[in-house]
Formats: sequence, structure tokens, C-alpha cells
Amino acid sequence: MDDSLRAQIENYLSRLDGLSRRGRQLREALAADPSNASVIAETRAWQEECGVTINQLSGGSKAHWLARSFSQGFLMRSMDGRAVEGAAPAEIVTRLLDVLEQAVASLVFTRSGTDDGAAISASSASEQPAPRRFEFVHNAELRLVVEQAYIDSRHALEQGDYDLALRTSCGILEAIVTDALEHKGISALALADGPTEKVADWSFETRLAVAESKGIIRGGCARLPAIARTYRDDGETDTTAVSERDARLAGQVLRVVMRDLDPGR
Repeated sequence: MDDSLRAQIENYLSRLDGLSRRGRQLREALAADPSNASVIAETRAWQEECGVTINQLSGGSKAHWLARSFSQGFLMRSMDGRAVEGAAPAEIVTRLLDVLEQAVASLVFTRSGTDDGAAISASSASEQPAPRRFEFVHNAELRLVVEQAYIDSRHALEQGDYDLALRTSCGILEAIVTDALEHKGISALALADGPTEKVADWSFETRLAVAESKGIIRGGCARLPAIARTYRDDGETDTTAVSERDARLAGQVLRVVMRDLDPGR
């Protein structure tokens, strides 16, 4: 192993050690006072730092075993295996600490030259571009998800999987617009002839329309292809009909909306 790779591994090990120590402190603080707003905010910031490091070590791939383990750490499953509402903050911290330990073990395998089939390539991870930042997203956990999804959408487009690229871009678009609407508050969004139930119950089209009417975003969504507007209508969209132009337009609209939601970008 060359000195450069060894130095990268040591750097990651040091970073993971610091994250683990901080995580254990936060877990103790949450156990003492689970409703402490300051501790909860610090925990979310810690989760973001963990997510960035795990994303780098996963080579920017959501399908990587380490990235999947990280994502699963936020879920609580029902008896039939379906994902339901999130686990308690202290439990999430415990799960993420376990993921950090897995990352450490894999790096140690790499450093020792042991090929166990699951070792992380620190050199490959260091070459990956930094994830697209979504600081304007109010939900910290969602921020991690859309950062990874943005990377996935770009990879899908580059690989010619236009259906996946379009669906992923639209999923991010819907998620960040929903986040902005929910942050605004339902009372501020009420329309004389519009929806009054929870934002989560609105259709994709309704969310975009209300966001535009309330000045949260501008008119960029007018360029969204018709096929993109039904992206989550299973069985109704012919995936073979998604063209490269459709996928690229969806990505362009997403970037326009990102600028609307974060004018300083």
C-alpha cells in the first residue's frame, strides 16, 4: 500500500473516531433529557456530518452496503418488515454508531491488505465530488436523503437510465417543495378555493401550484415535461417513453427550484 492511500485511511479513521466519541456523548445527553431542543439540534448536525463521511466512503453510491446501512439506521420497521415512522433519536444514534464501527472495521481491513469483499476504497472515496448541498432544506434528515438522491440522479443520467434520472429528479423536487410548504405552515397556505388538509395529502401538481401561488417558487415548473408530472403514478407512465430530453428538463427544473428556495446559491 502506498503512503498516500495509507494517509487517507488514517485521516478517515481519525474522523470516524471523532464522530463516534461525539455520538456517544450525544446519546448520553439524549438519555438524560430526550426533549432537550439544543441536544436534538446538535444530534441532527452530527447526523449530517456522519452522512457526509459515509457518502464519501461509499463512493457516492446509494447502493453501497455502507450507505444502505446508514439509511436504514433512521427507519423503524413493523412486524411485516414495512418501514414506519422513525425510531427515537437515541436509538438512531446507537444505530449510526454501529454503522461508524462497520466503516472503521472495513478501513482496518483495507489498511491490513485483507480482502474480505467489503472493504472500502479510501482512495476512490476521496476522488468523489462533494455532495450537492441542500442547506435550505429545513428537515435535517431529509437533507441527507436529497443530497444522495441528487448524486444518484446525475449518475443515472450519465448512464443513460433516463427513466430513473427523471423519477429521482422529480422525487427531489417534490421533497424540497413539500419541505418549504410545511415550513411555511398550513394556515399561511390556506386558499379560498384550495386544499386545506395536510400538505402530505396533496398531489404533486397541487404542491407545485400552491408553492408558485404563494411565491415560494417562481414559474420554472412550467417547463416540467408532462411525463414528469405523473412520475409517481405507478402503472400509468410508460418508462420506455422517457427521453433524454425529458430527463434533462426535469433536472434543469429541479436546479431552478433549488435556486428559488435558496436565492444565495
